[in-house]
Amino acid sequence: MMATGSEAAKPAEAAVLEWNKQDNKRMLHAVYRVRDLDRTIKCYTECFGMKLLRKRDVPDEKYTNAFLGFGPEDTHFVLELTYNYGVDKYDIGEGFGHFGIANDDVYKLAEDIKSKGGKITREPGPVKGGSTVIAFAQDPDGYRFALIQRATREPLCQVMLRVADLERSIKFYEKALGMKLLFKKDVPEYTHTIAKLGYDDEDKTTALELIYNYGVTAYSKGNAYAQVAIGTNDVYKSAQAVDLATKELGGKILRQPGTLPGINTKITSFVDPDGWKVVLVDHADFLKELQ
Repeated sequence: MMATGSEAAKPAEAAVLEWNKQDNKRMLHAVYRVRDLDRTIKCYTECFGMKLLRKRDVPDEKYTNAFLGFGPEDTHFVLELTYNYGVDKYDIGEGFGHFGIANDDVYKLAEDIKSKGGKITREPGPVKGGSTVIAFAQDPDGYRFALIQRATREPLCQVMLRVADLERSIKFYEKALGMKLLFKKDVPEYTHTIAKLGYDDEDKTTALELIYNYGVTAYSKGNAYAQVAIGTNDVYKSAQAVDLATKELGGKILRQPGTLPGINTKITSFVDPDGWKVVLVDHADFLKELQ
């Protein structure tokens, strides 16, 4: 008996998803907008201890980027700040949560931040019902940073986003991006459930932290936080996996895989079922950009 079209497609889909799991993906950077680039760079370098890795001015499109982190971009997750000429107001929205910074002494880090004019919004101490020491800081634009006491290879340890359906989001990121579920826990004292996904153990990589707040099915996103960029060995094959995930779970491919004009870097981009944007970037092309 000849296989039907749908039956014949199953092995091909399975091959795409298996490749996606084996792909050497890595979280590269988070992109977001700030009102005063120099002020934010000063905060991140002096208060948080980051390094300014590079700046890029694009006058034709009226914006400037700055890349900051705790190590070089070819091995570490970094923050990509965007300053749009003349724009001095952004809305962070309700959906974006925070970035995470892992440090072996959060008490000292919080004191250093305060001594250099930074803002601590939660003093260091154990989390409710647990033993992990955390604090919260806030940058000049209102972006929140969770300071988490633990040893890690990657100090910029997480990006936290709120979602409407946690199980759907977990399945989406597993299928679309080949991520692994690192941690999941219901936290009734905070009326939410938390899940962390990534490409290695939590102490070795940057994790995507998703939070479902009981009964909340929609969040405003504002216009400040933009996207996460993830490196891949093949944007075309990765886009096939994303396409399968969006057809099953929601979301949408925004840009079909191809080369960006001018810099010859291959990318594809999409939004997840909650509208959070991800850009997939060719690994080899990204490394050439850094040169």
